[in-house]
Amino acid sequence: MSDRNPNISIYFHVHLVSDSTGETLVGMMKASTAQFPSCTALEHLHALVRSEDQLEKTLEEIKNKPGVVLYTLVNIDRRRKLEDFCVRENIPFISILDPSLAMLGRYLGAAMISEVGAQRNLDAEYYQRIEALDFAMAHDDGQNVMGLATADIVLLGVSRTSKTPTSIYLANRGYKTGNIPLVPGAPLPVALDDMKKPFIVGLVAAPDIIVQIREQRLIGLKQDGQTDYIDQERVRDEMRQAKRMFLKKGYKVIDVTRKSIEETSAQIINLYKTYNPNHHGR
Repeated sequence: MSDRNPNISIYFHVHLVSDSTGETLVGMMKASTAQFPSCTALEHLHALVRSEDQLEKTLEEIKNKPGVVLYTLVNIDRRRKLEDFCVRENIPFISILDPSLAMLGRYLGAAMISEVGAQRNLDAEYYQRIEALDFAMAHDDGQNVMGLATADIVLLGVSRTSKTPTSIYLANRGYKTGNIPLVPGAPLPVALDDMKKPFIVGLVAAPDIIVQIREQRLIGLKQDGQTDYIDQERVRDEMRQAKRMFLKKGYKVIDVTRKSIEETSAQIINLYKTYNPNHHGR
């Protein structure tokens, strides 16, 4: 009988690599990890991987945050490169559509078309999501701050408050979303105060949960030792300062403690619809 406490969550990285929007992978991952309630997946969605440069960036992130890899890649060369990389790094991987495609091919006696995103109608709604995903990736983690003037939503939060996965999820719903990390001792970009369009949301969480996630991240990076990054009191102070700043600026605040990305995103979308009732995502 295991001595493991069932209430203690095991954190692990899941990399979802797709040459389309990645929604199929996200759905499969959520359905699979739901069967392991004592484990928490740290989701990394690598969507629209359609070039060698994009694949190289993806492989670098997988190497820095090893875990498991689920993928749907039509391009044979990029697929083989991903698989060879995972074998070398001893990282478990699986192409989630292969079993069903093989079964259908045998049953139908027909060849598949190998078309990226073939299950989607190329309508205005689809292109809206693609544009939003491109925007989210170009404005992740404080990149291209001036470009956030055209964002629908901007997320702020200290490290490990799920800013990036929430941005990607919102992009999948058609909302152009960027995010900016709150770094101790570093002020927010002053340009943010002059931006009229974006709906700005502050993400907060219980400090002890943030510390747990950060510790797992350091383990994934093969780093150890005590640092301010995982110091309980320092993290509490980070969160206090963040909440104080959000209150002063009048930003909406969402506590992401023990919330799924879907729950957080749904709450943001509801708030955004009140802020801008004329915008319709997906």
